[in-house]
Amino acid sequence: IEQPTFPKITEMCVKMIRRVNDEEGIKKLVNETFQKLWFTPTPHHDKEAMTRKILNITDVVAACRDTGYDWFEQLLQNLLKSEEEASYKPVKKACTQLVDNLVEHILKYEESLSDSDTRGVNSGCLVACITTLFLFSKIRPQLMVKHAMTMQPYLTTKCSTQNDFMVICNVAKILELVVPLMEHPSETFLATIEEDLMKLIIKYGMTVVQHCVSCLGAIVNKVTQNYKFVWACFNRYYGALSRLKRQHQEDPNSTILTANKPALLRSLFTVGALCRHFNFDQEDFKGNSKVNIKDKVLELLMYFTKHSDEEVQTKAIIGLGFAFIQHPSLMFEQEVKTLYNSILSDKNCSVNLKIQVLKNLQTYLQEEDTRMQQADRDWKKVAKQEDLKEMGDVSSGMSSSIMQLYLKQVLEAFFHAQSSVRHFALNVIALTLNQGLIHPVQCVPYLIAMGTDPEPSMRNKADQQLVEIDKKYAGFIHMKAVAGMKMSYQVQQAINTCPKDPVRGFRQDESSSALCSHLYSMIRGNRQHRRAFLISLLNLFDDTAKTEVNMLLYIADNLACFPYQTQEEPLFIMHHIDITLSVSGSNLLQSFKESMVKDKKKEMKPSSDEETESDSNSGSESESEEEASKPRRSRKRAHSDSDSEEENDINAVLKCLPENSAPLIEFANVSQGILLLLMLKQHLKNLCGFSDSKIQKYSPSEAAKVYDKAINRKAGIHFCPKQTLDFLQSDMANSKITEEVKRSIVKQYLDFKLLMEHLDPDEEEEDGEVSASTSARNKAITSLLGGASPKNNAAETEDEESDGEERGGGASGVRRR
Repeated sequence: IEQPTFPKITEMCVKMIRRVNDEEGIKKLVNETFQKLWFTPTPHHDKEAMTRKILNITDVVAACRDTGYDWFEQLLQNLLKSEEEASYKPVKKACTQLVDNLVEHILKYEESLSDSDTRGVNSGCLVACITTLFLFSKIRPQLMVKHAMTMQPYLTTKCSTQNDFMVICNVAKILELVVPLMEHPSETFLATIEEDLMKLIIKYGMTVVQHCVSCLGAIVNKVTQNYKFVWACFNRYYGALSRLKRQHQEDPNSTILTANKPALLRSLFTVGALCRHFNFDQEDFKGNSKVNIKDKVLELLMYFTKHSDEEVQTKAIIGLGFAFIQHPSLMFEQEVKTLYNSILSDKNCSVNLKIQVLKNLQTYLQEEDTRMQQADRDWKKVAKQEDLKEMGDVSSGMSSSIMQLYLKQVLEAFFHAQSSVRHFALNVIALTLNQGLIHPVQCVPYLIAMGTDPEPSMRNKADQQLVEIDKKYAGFIHMKAVAGMKMSYQVQQAINTCPKDPVRGFRQDESSSALCSHLYSMIRGNRQHRRAFLISLLNLFDDTAKTEVNMLLYIADNLACFPYQTQEEPLFIMHHIDITLSVSGSNLLQSFKESMVKDKKKEMKPSSDEETESDSNSGSESESEEEASKPRRSRKRAHSDSDSEEENDINAVLKCLPENSAPLIEFANVSQGILLLLMLKQHLKNLCGFSDSKIQKYSPSEAAKVYDKAINRKAGIHFCPKQTLDFLQSDMANSKITEEVKRSIVKQYLDFKLLMEHLDPDEEEEDGEVSASTSARNKAITSLLGGASPKNNAAETEDEESDGEERGGGASGVRRR
């Protein structure tokens, strides 16, 4: 058997290790596999085995550079936690070996960087090694304490490539975690680190500044207390900002400001970064001065958020976000609330500014989460000795108040065309829910809506949040399901890049699954909740609900494509479609008829002499209207040519139409709901292979097990309501009514009329007459649905075929039931 090559092994490891947070069985297998592969001590003499292990780990780390390293941290935590109580700790010993050998490899790569031919490869290997060391330091910083002095010189790396910057950032992150754990480090070593960090802060860009200020914060606050050193740096940038502010106030168009823009951007960012890690209102910094530094910084940064240059505004908002981590109470200031809420809610505001405000909230919540976890670990250490109340109550109360202040605007950011805005809004909501800062019910409709996002990562994250809420609070999802469906339509409207195209409710790929299929799958298990949800959706099609046509199309799409599992689910929908049709159809015809009669009377303007005669014949209409209103069954006997009969009917109604075309438009608009229900019923009937007799026999009061059979779906059947799509694409509701459109609407009216006449046929009629009734109803449905045959594909079983109960037809007898 051919030995797998190193790249293949790396690829396999990457695939396996990403399952570290999977279900328990897989998680256990992953832990065991990597414990044997990486975290088993290697004999000291076997240098080759150790080198193979190091190369394998660093290759996997390098391969996951773009997807993140959560898996490594999780794996290491799982393994170290499993042996906390054990006397023999092989994983800990293996980690010590790995860290020591990684440092040795770093020194080797360092030596080989002078060779220009292999510099690129070795530079990548060096980054992978240092990144791996950082991941170990993150979980067990004690492992790196003895190597801190070895790492310090890498802060002076000359930066010319992206890899060089990554080396500096990772070394800074390692020293930040490790130096505070060192016992009696030399003053020279500490002073050298401080100077190196300060040079990097002054010289390089945002990423380097951020990590170096963070490292400086840990060393000065926890070890050296060298506050004067930091105060001097702060004053340098704060002073520069104050000068630039004065110059801008004196002359906003000054060329000096344009020339000094890089200095302005650097100062805004660095002042914010320093305020994040140092509280400059402490006496250690400002001495006896009564000046409130945080308010002064807020005033300065807020001034530049109103600057005309978007880049300056963005940097000022970044600086504010940093300052709020040290002083969260500043987020309650009125000017900050106005700034954040106006940026988030203004549809015309720059996408970059929106994203930055959301990032600020995300970073604040992440910092709070880290701090709370640390407080929890500290509390557990002393909980056994002392009777302490849980720590962090004040802080979590602050976080909760802040998030309630900005929650509505963050949730509304879901309705944005840019996926990056939706992405950060979802991150903020997920963090807020995970920390329990708000009541989750208010987020449920928004999460349902985000579950329809085109990007799989986002909808999976939203769906996962819903699953977590459902575990803790049964019934919350059902309670907000319909609101969530409506909101998902709004999200789809916002995402829709071509406003002329109607919003559809299914994924337009091979799966053709409903956008809200996850929501339905969460509700369908509870029969009562499922039925209530389906009835609520079908009620939106009622003529009194006044739901806009595109939303009805969206809901019909979802109802057509939901993942139904038992026969009861589609049968229940079809049963309620029949009820809605019988009520809404009658109302629709009546309102149309009344608009004609009323206008006809106005046109006739009866005199006082004629009024008595008019009153005695108040129930009658003009001859032409009476002709159009007759049941077609009787009219068929009077006309030999059905086409000319239909033409006569259309002309008769056209004569009765008012000059005002509003009733026509209203009829065309409201009829779309009924058309969609008809089409939906035909679709479900064909998809599931139900006969009319099966639908007719169904009763929702039957025991659940009667209709508990699995559905046998037919392939290649798609929901395509052509008439509604044409109605929306032609924008008929707002377009001018032509004679041709008038004729088509009148024809639709007559087809509806025929359908309603045969919706509930009389059981006592002769067999032949019932057959004619069924034929007339089918003809009406075919005509209404633009030629789509209403006939069923096949009866479901031989028994049903022998029943031959096609008497009542697809719209089933509501009165009979």
